[in-house]
Amino acid sequence: MKKLILLFAVFATFTFAASAQEIADNAIGLRLGDSDGFGAEISYQRALGSNNRLEFDLGLRSGNNYDGFKLAGLYQWVWQLDGDFNWYAGAGGGLASYSFDNIPNGNDDSDTFVFAAGNLGIEYSFDIPLLLSLDFRPEIGFGGDLYDNNDLDFDIALGIRYQF
Repeated sequence: MKKLILLFAVFATFTFAASAQEIADNAIGLRLGDSDGFGAEISYQRALGSNNRLEFDLGLRSGNNYDGFKLAGLYQWVWQLDGDFNWYAGAGGGLASYSFDNIPNGNDDSDTFVFAAGNLGIEYSFDIPLLLSLDFRPEIGFGGDLYDNNDLDFDIALGIRYQF
């Protein structure tokens, strides 16, 4: 059984490596969306190889009774689906700071915490230097006192980036 699992892992690795598409060295743009409000992020991607990259996002968030910013960093693996369509998966984390209104004690206050994140998405690279993406990013927060950020948060966003 162990040999079968090892054989499958080696086969899957070669399959993904063989179908990897060359990704842009750099891409910068916007990532728009959130799980329970609206967020806009400035997003930068830097290729590390032919099928992996780093993504850094700095964004503003707003929703019912809160405003804040979030800084995220992710390592992503990219695989070709068909032609100019790719899918990607990754993991990372970040730092967030939120200002809350109307919390249970009636005061306005703020909270800063770190979070761990996963990432799964699909993207399309046009013949012009434009990249559109749709991704899903589950996040779990650690270290906040005022807001119950130890729960899982599901962030869904649309990205538009210029490739260079």
